[in-house]
Amino acid sequence: MVANARQAARERVAILVDVQNVYYTTREAFGRHFDYNAFWARFAAGREVVVANAYAVERGDPRQRQFQDILRGIGFTVKLKPYIQRRDGSAKGDWDVGIALDAMEAAPRVDRVVLVSGDGDFDLLVERLRERHGVEVEVVGVERLTADSLIRAASRFVPIEGELLL
Repeated sequence: MVANARQAARERVAILVDVQNVYYTTREAFGRHFDYNAFWARFAAGREVVVANAYAVERGDPRQRQFQDILRGIGFTVKLKPYIQRRDGSAKGDWDVGIALDAMEAAPRVDRVVLVSGDGDFDLLVERLRERHGVEVEVVGVERLTADSLIRAASRFVPIEGELLL
């Protein structure tokens, strides 16, 4: 009976990782990579993971596919968008709308959303999740490269540093 009560009391969480944002910000700030295993151990432990999505851009690179397989092995669903190179040399492969939609769909089923991104475009999403759905929102990002508005909107901000880096 106690085990069932403990099981029922586990916090339900949605974990949403903006892979491109994390890759570029950790590389720029530290010259290192994000440690997805350490992240999972810290943020999924003791929680019921309802949704765990890693959003990435598909470039058809074998090393990238290997990385995606590692993410799947950890427990993530990997969502891919094709990499689009424009004629002017710029590129597109942005998951902001997809992340926002998945967060809003998950919100009624979870107690907490963990958003791994420093993108200030998510500040309104975080505010809405908290105000309209009453969920806690933890934002995980490289502190000096995370938008101040996103940090302010979060229930809690966790800087990527130390054990979250390879």
